[in-house]
Amino acid sequence: MPTASRTSPLAALHVLLVDDEQGFVDVLTKRLRRRDVAVTSVLSGKEGVRALRGGSYDVAVLDLKMEDLDGIEVLKIFKILDPAMPVIILTGHGSEQAAREGLALGAADYLMKPCDLDELLNKIGALARHPGTQAA
Repeated sequence: MPTASRTSPLAALHVLLVDDEQGFVDVLTKRLRRRDVAVTSVLSGKEGVRALRGGSYDVAVLDLKMEDLDGIEVLKIFKILDPAMPVIILTGHGSEQAAREGLALGAADYLMKPCDLDELLNKIGALARHPGTQAA
């Protein structure tokens, strides 16, 4: 008897993950891939810009605090290169005001680090289906 294959509703998505914390990136990338999400992970703002110039992504997940380019600068560049691509900002404790600045500059949503994987996946899925809106 044939078995029904279960395909994740996120399986067709390609996410760009930009964060300079190697351990966080490794764990989040592995967890997203287990949920059938295609992930391109980079470890700096400059690499994120380079990746976006060389590819197409459904959603970007962007850390706010990075060494080379901060997330706000990367967000501004992302919005020039691909204005329709939704961007979710990840921010640490105490950076909520900067995350709000990101929303004002075109980010679709933000999450506090460490974030709940299911919440992140829900936001990615919602934004990929309706890129012109902010996630709930």
